[in-house]
Amino acid sequence: MTQLLQNKNVIIYGAGGGIGGGVARTFAQEGAKLFLTGRTRKSLEAVAADITANGGYAEVAEVDALDERAVDEHARAVASQAGSIDVSFNLISRGDVQGIPLVDMTLADLTRPVMAGLRTNFLTARAAARQMIEQGSGVILALTSGSSSATTPMMGGTGPADAATETFLRYLASEVGPHGVRVLSLWTAGVVETLTQEKIAEVAGDGGPDLASVQEFLAQMTMLRRAPRLAQIADTAAFLASDRASGITATIINVTCGLVAR
Repeated sequence: MTQLLQNKNVIIYGAGGGIGGGVARTFAQEGAKLFLTGRTRKSLEAVAADITANGGYAEVAEVDALDERAVDEHARAVASQAGSIDVSFNLISRGDVQGIPLVDMTLADLTRPVMAGLRTNFLTARAAARQMIEQGSGVILALTSGSSSATTPMMGGTGPADAATETFLRYLASEVGPHGVRVLSLWTAGVVETLTQEKIAEVAGDGGPDLASVQEFLAQMTMLRRAPRLAQIADTAAFLASDRASGITATIINVTCGLVAR
């Protein structure tokens, strides 16, 4: 059976994280040549080791995806070495803060995810798009939570951050589409394998809900009565990045198990 991403050169930003690592492993199984980036080499090397142990190809580079020069230099190096950038996927975290009423929230906590999310997606997408326009093909992917269309309270800057990123991606899709470049985003939230008490505390603080409560909430609130699995996110992304999805651009694919409706 033909692999979805055979001979595709893929950059993943935030590849050492839970979702990033899962996506990287699935992309490798589908034949992609992986260029894994992040700020922590140890976690990147762990993902790369899994990939190479299973016969895949993965290179690691420490890249701060909020650093303009670092992103541009790395993208140019990948394009020069590999000959193309076929897929760019941004999966870095934004520093979201939730669980605080907006009237009690600081300006910094509200705007941090908006600025970080827009900045990193602009930098990584721009770096990839410049190469993709020259080669006449490519796919740019991003991930948001679906909060841009929800009215859930106590979500802080998450919805505004999602909305800013999604609007930017639609604009970008309209500009690069004539050059053969597709731009897409996925919605997901509460991915089972990536939920930990530590990660919940990073977003909601020490007084936030416990892991069991979050899992129960997701089971009750999603239309499918379960949270999305990591494999479902990765498989969907692999399809969108592949030539089989060549008619799809400028849209958001909802992989929330119905937590968000659209």
